[in-house]
Amino acid sequence: MITLYDTTLRDGAQREGIALSAEDMLTSAGKLDSFGMDYIEGGFPGSNPRDKEFFERAAQIGLTAKLVGFGNTRRKNIKAEEDPTLKALVEAGTPAVCVFGKSWDLHVTETLQTTYEENLKMISESVKFLKDHDLEVIYDAEHFFDGWGANRDYALATIKAAEDAGANWIALCDTNGGWLPNELQAVVAEVVSLMKTPIGIHAHNDSECAVANSLVAVAAGATQVQGTINGYGERCGSANLCSIIANLELKAGIETVGPKKLAQLTDLSHYVAEVVNAIPDNHQPYVGQSAFAHKGGVHISAIKRNSSAYEHVEPAVVGNYPTIIASDLSGSATIIHKAREIGVELSEDKDKVAELLNKLKDKAQEGYTYDAADGSLGIFILKNTGAYEPLFELENYEVTDNRRHSKVTESQAVVKIAMGDERFVAVGEGNGPVNALDRALRQALRTAEPLVDKIHLTDYKVRVINQSRGTRAKVRVYIESTDGETAWGTIGVHENVIEASWEALVDGLEYGLLRLKGAK
Repeated sequence: MITLYDTTLRDGAQREGIALSAEDMLTSAGKLDSFGMDYIEGGFPGSNPRDKEFFERAAQIGLTAKLVGFGNTRRKNIKAEEDPTLKALVEAGTPAVCVFGKSWDLHVTETLQTTYEENLKMISESVKFLKDHDLEVIYDAEHFFDGWGANRDYALATIKAAEDAGANWIALCDTNGGWLPNELQAVVAEVVSLMKTPIGIHAHNDSECAVANSLVAVAAGATQVQGTINGYGERCGSANLCSIIANLELKAGIETVGPKKLAQLTDLSHYVAEVVNAIPDNHQPYVGQSAFAHKGGVHISAIKRNSSAYEHVEPAVVGNYPTIIASDLSGSATIIHKAREIGVELSEDKDKVAELLNKLKDKAQEGYTYDAADGSLGIFILKNTGAYEPLFELENYEVTDNRRHSKVTESQAVVKIAMGDERFVAVGEGNGPVNALDRALRQALRTAEPLVDKIHLTDYKVRVINQSRGTRAKVRVYIESTDGETAWGTIGVHENVIEASWEALVDGLEYGLLRLKGAK
């Protein structure tokens, strides 16, 4: 069984754009703990008020995982008991600590500006000091592989110093992320043969090899894997535990969290992305929204018969699900599947399916792409099968922007619609023309369709399709909406960004109301 060491709250938080509060760290730690992580690294005790608060509060929530404080070995030429970092690690009250030290002779002479011998003392005395306080000690051998390549004997001496001082684990770090799997595997295998202390791996992704390097390290005898959820981390990121865990469990047959917890992997990935306010990578293996998405007609037809034809694992085992994408590459199976989702049965109407396919390809030529716009696709199918009932009839809309001398711009929209025998007029103000238009349309619909308040816009994107036409270019607007339980995308295409936005807004509300009223 492999021991999982999560460093999302420390290493992952070093990614640009991520700024965690103590509350963010606590909620994430709880989620990581319930998933089954063995160790959760929490940051630098005593280095800042946030981490100090986190460790104080984390001690009270009763984690099953071992909480880990992180720091460096003692400073050069002072006693371990006088070093403020080591004292802070002891005072943090965590059952385990992780200290990093230098393994590369380049860092000893140029970064620390000290002697080889003093660096060895810094490592051994720091580990011993922490062990004397009854702490479990993970020693992170920083830049170990670069150190091994430059001066094998000295790199080995550094981890021997940690072992002799009583370290419980020694994690070998590819800190610059530059080693290739075959080279790294050979080094790990040799280190494992020479050491008594269990070995871990801590890989960075600067050469896109962090996951592979972690896997080959396990194959070479490492029994602890360090990494972060979604591969967050400095520069190009750290080893992605989502991929590592899934690969170990499903490909290598090595237990980490077990099948029940593995089914929570996608949820964990998306949860952490939400907490750190990062856009999820839809194309991330196993947990991405597109990890099991099928667009090509031949592929879709095949997976309807046997999903293993184009899926390397069953999506449900990692908590994900397959997605059928409609596009100009689509085949009959796609259209039939999508139509059935909205209550239209086309499996026996080959002529209608062929007609829809041709129209879909024509729409692609105009700039429409339904890859993520399942809401607009549903409306498209309804409109072209005679099953469409418009939500309202538009009389007109008008949008104005007013820029004041104070450089404040105000937007206002007026929407006039008819629903049955009734006419509704509404005014909306917003921080931009699309926001104002959205508010006005909702206000106009609210009396007759109160369920509209359950639908919320969560994302808005604009893409220029034919950039060479400059300001006359056609734009594609993508809107994502949700009713709190389900999310859907809609699309609009036009030379006028407001008209494109209107199209996407209307599709989003119509599709959402259909869902809320029971059509699926």
